Amino acid sequence: MSVKNLERIVIEPATSATSCVIWLHGLGDSGAGFSPIVPVLKLPKNHSIRFVFPHAPEQAVTLNQGAVMRSWYDIKSMDLHNRADIAGVLDSEQAIHALIQEQLNSGINSDSIILAGFSQGGVMSLFTGLRYPQKLAGILAMSCYLPNGDQLPLQLSATNKHTPILQHHGEQDDVVPFSAGQMANQLLLENGYQTQWTSYAMGHTVVMEQLEEISTWIQDVLK
Repeated sequence: MSVKNLERIVIEPATSATSCVIWLHGLGDSGAGFSPIVPVLKLPKNHSIRFVFPHAPEQAVTLNQGAVMRSWYDIKSMDLHNRADIAGVLDSEQAIHALIQEQLNSGINSDSIILAGFSQGGVMSLFTGLRYPQKLAGILAMSCYLPNGDQLPLQLSATNKHTPILQHHGEQDDVVPFSAGQMANQLLLENGYQTQWTSYAMGHTVVMEQLEEISTWIQDVLK
């Protein structure tokens, strides 16, 4: 897997971009799965947010009988404590670092960048954001868990200790258990992170009410 050259969909604002949301999709999806939500967020017409929707590389996924699909890392089992292949997580973290670096190179400050993700992409946004050495604007983690299960990642960045985190989870999620999201939320709270939690009466998906909250949150943290 190339950690430097992820294909992606980029949606530019009408004005020159001064901030960026890097939005990571879930297992088997692609950047095209979430890119249509930008107009749904109903941001102000004069907003200056660039949206980047990268495509995860294709790889075999153990849990899906070795089927090849877009995946940020291999999923080895349903056991939350042994689900994520950490070597793959670390590879994807480097790919996300490269995406962030592109934005830095374009003149956008790190504290004007949000890492967002759904499901497997949410795992990566949490893991990468908590460890990233420069200050980020925020971390959005939807319907996901921590790759270490009941432990925070190693080598946490003190720089992002007070970065706003928004966690969403569906109460009827049959893919990523609601309890897994709660466990991540509790760990973050116990360790002093600035995380906000909202649960929705939904499965493993995204609903309009949730997108309204996300839109407000994005505008707030990118002020």
